[in-house]
Amino acid sequence: MQVFNVQGMSCGHCVRAITQALQSKDPAATVRVDLAAKEVGVESRLSSEEVISLISEEGYAVKVA
Repeated sequence: MQVFNVQGMSCGHCVRAITQALQSKDPAATVRVDLAAKEVGVESRLSSEEVISLISEEGYAVKVA
C-alpha cells in the first residue's frame, strides 16, 4: 500500500472526492483515508506519480508520506 500525506482534507466530501478520483482511473483501487492523520493509503495499479496527480487535481496538496 502506498501512503500519501494530503493537506486540506476535512470531511466526508473530501474522502469521497479523493476516492472517486482514484477509482475513476483504477476501479479496483482500495483507498483508505485517515482525516486526523492527513493520510491517504492507496492500493492500486496506479503509480505514485499518477496518484499524486489525481489527488492534486482535486485541489489538495499531496506528497509521499
